[in-house]
Amino acid sequence: MSTAVGLVLGFGLDRVLGDPRRWHPVAGFGSAAAALESVSYRNSRMSGVVHEVVLVGGTAVLGVAADRVTRGDRTIIRFAAAAGLTALTTWTVLGGTTLARTGRAMADALEAEDLGRARALLPSLCGRDPEVLDADGLARAAVESIAENTSDATVAPLIWGALAGIPGLLAYRAVNTLDAMVGYRDERYRDFGWAAARTDDLANLLPARVSGVLTAALAPLIGGRSVAALRTWRRDAAKHPSPNAGVAESAMAGALGVQLGGRTRYRYGTELRPTLGDGPAPVVADLRRAVRLSEAVQSGAALTAAALVLLSPEPVADSRR
Repeated sequence: MSTAVGLVLGFGLDRVLGDPRRWHPVAGFGSAAAALESVSYRNSRMSGVVHEVVLVGGTAVLGVAADRVTRGDRTIIRFAAAAGLTALTTWTVLGGTTLARTGRAMADALEAEDLGRARALLPSLCGRDPEVLDADGLARAAVESIAENTSDATVAPLIWGALAGIPGLLAYRAVNTLDAMVGYRDERYRDFGWAAARTDDLANLLPARVSGVLTAALAPLIGGRSVAALRTWRRDAAKHPSPNAGVAESAMAGALGVQLGGRTRYRYGTELRPTLGDGPAPVVADLRRAVRLSEAVQSGAALTAAALVLLSPEPVADSRR
């Protein structure tokens, strides 16, 4: 029960406050990971595996230690401590409110035809090269990023929190952060980042599909059709090079009635992505709808995570042996 309450409270904190403005623990983890990379980097998969194990394993151990602080008799004090610690941890690892705010800011900039501001915002959403994108390219990049990061920034940590409590919350965020730092296909990270990318793929297999189901179920809230979202997911998801981003993006494309994918320019080069969905390329209005759908999916994920804990016969995070 304390885990369910903590997850919902933490989600509420993220909705009200967004990311911590100063001393963000995830930023601190990123700094520690970069410092370790400066001494551990070798152009090999084995070095990347060691890098991943040390950082994710260390974070999981911290999570276990934090979880044990609240173990003991099931008193109201212990319950409050467990729920409070889970809430603070959940707030720390979620990024859904900041994602939605950035998406709205991008829509405002594009609507005002302020490409300079829109390009400055894009790195907060994804790793594409903003300088080579026009307004249409920026809108498409933003919609695709909103779709993928709804799963990564909110659905996945909540699901892992439901399955494994505080250790699950922290370990997932470590996995996802390392993928964002080194999980690239460029010359430097093709081998070193292999473990980070593959671990992130595994960690998101279930959450991405939960996100896809919620996107389809809630599509009518933004004028979309659930059937179209499910059909596009089934038909197009496997075309995407990522087993998880393909689910999130194709479901979003179907819900919005737009086409995503195509020529995609990153700082390390250009990829020709398969197209997902039918219809025109997304415009500013579609970006605003994507943000609204993202927020609905995030709320659905919080309720789903709480239900997983409450319906489990013996929730791992709430056992007190």
